[in-house]
Amino acid sequence: MEYGLSNETIESLRNVFSRYQQIGQVWLFGSRAKGNYHSGSDIDLAIKSERFPASGLLDIQIELDKLELLYKIDLILYDAIKEPALREHIDRVGKLFYPL
Repeated sequence: MEYGLSNETIESLRNVFSRYQQIGQVWLFGSRAKGNYHSGSDIDLAIKSERFPASGLLDIQIELDKLELLYKIDLILYDAIKEPALREHIDRVGKLFYPL
């Protein structure tokens, strides 16, 4: 179990991202990337892409919600982050989640 997630969960998430050719990379950050997660920790994901439109974020979130996972998923666009500390955190502890 990587990042405290089952292989099935990881594969389901990656399958959603694979449907969007504009996605460059998806980075896992937060407690799951740092390894200090607990069973109810959310899944923090940041999309890094020069071509992905902000309007597409809702489409992906809807697909992720349809997976009916046991975890809350926080999905953000890296380029839309205004908080320098959050960008630095993702750059420092983030783990490449998609593609592999």
